[in-house]
Amino acid sequence: METFIQVAYLVASVSFIIAIKLLGSPRTARIGNWLGSLGMLLGIVATLFYKAVVRYEWIGIGLGIGTALGAWMALSVKMTAMPQMVAILNGFGGAASALVAAAEAERSFLEPTLYPSAFTLLTIGLSVAIGMVTFSGSFIAFAKLQELITGRPVMLPFHHLQSLLFLVLSIGTVIALTVAGGAPLLYGTGAASFLLGLWIALPVGGADMPVIVAFLNSLSGLAAATTGFVLNNYLLIVSGTLVGASGLILTHIMSKAMNRSLWNVLFAAVGKGGEVGAVTDKAVRSTTAEDVALMVSYAKEVVVVPGYGMAVAQAQHAVKKLMDALITRGVEVRFAIHPVAGRMPGHMNVLLAEADVPYDRLCEMERINPDFPQVDVVLVIGANDVVNPAARKDPNSPLFGMPILDVDKAKTVIVLKRSMNPGFAGVENELFYQQNTYMLFGDARRSLEAITEALKEI
Repeated sequence: METFIQVAYLVASVSFIIAIKLLGSPRTARIGNWLGSLGMLLGIVATLFYKAVVRYEWIGIGLGIGTALGAWMALSVKMTAMPQMVAILNGFGGAASALVAAAEAERSFLEPTLYPSAFTLLTIGLSVAIGMVTFSGSFIAFAKLQELITGRPVMLPFHHLQSLLFLVLSIGTVIALTVAGGAPLLYGTGAASFLLGLWIALPVGGADMPVIVAFLNSLSGLAAATTGFVLNNYLLIVSGTLVGASGLILTHIMSKAMNRSLWNVLFAAVGKGGEVGAVTDKAVRSTTAEDVALMVSYAKEVVVVPGYGMAVAQAQHAVKKLMDALITRGVEVRFAIHPVAGRMPGHMNVLLAEADVPYDRLCEMERINPDFPQVDVVLVIGANDVVNPAARKDPNSPLFGMPILDVDKAKTVIVLKRSMNPGFAGVENELFYQQNTYMLFGDARRSLEAITEALKEI
């Protein structure tokens, strides 16, 4: 039976590795998702054959509740709410790792003959610490994305000093737990780490959510890996390490796309000074759906730049209809995707895939930026900070140095927005006031539908 379990773990581990490879491309992501799920199912089934499992009642109840909850989330959660769901699932993963490690520690403390070694105590402390940081930080991210609390950075008096204090307490209690053991130190580690997670996530603004979601995803994997050492479970070690490593790589990619370090994202509180709806005396040129329809109908190429506003308006299907109408008229249509557009990595790709927009029409920033000077019309749908020219021109801007989509270099730019409010970074967008920019105010979905209808009359 032990041989069967280890072989099953090996097969599951290989399936995870292949699944991550397949998830690297939208064309194979569906197969990768299925393969990873089957690998996890195999791992769970194999674990149930361990001799240490003598009662299955609570395991069965947990499986039933988890399966029902997972099915409900998969069927009912809208694609626009994917960032929130990813955040909350990261939190559940961190909490699960911390609880399992804590339960193993409690069992050992109650049975002196099983008292854990210093290495085991260290892994227990790390699992609890990382798991609780992930849990509390992820739920703050969820609350911000769900707009249960403000999406802007929240800074308390002496906030960074308090964060440093909680960090020192977390590390200190882990060290003390390793040396002395004992339930009080275990609970102290959990409490200090829980508060550390809150204090880390609160200063992160909405524009930085792709980075913090990727970072918390990595932490959930590291928590699982350390719990694997606690239980001497190789599958947990392998799967947790894969998630942790891939999450760190993704965090690095997201940070690089914003030309900022992870430290800056977590502690700089970018966006705290922005005034939503700030009044300006600069003039903008507004337009109508009919005029936009006329512009795009005579264009050779139209580039669509989706942003979080498209997700909020649930306008992805309206975008697809407009794309089809333009292609029918012989207009080339492409989509320019910024790495940190939206509120999680790949947010725009997920929404456009839901609307059946062909993947070969999606272009990464580095690929499409050189083409903007030749593009006739750019439609910016709810994007803000990722198209702000201040990132290239203004050294005093918090966005300065961040790679952006060079839409301002196109011949004509149409910006679809509800108002002149700045983005989550709180920075006024110079693009809105350029001579080649027109503002189409209103709900993005309705505006796109109106443009598509107007095209029929041309």
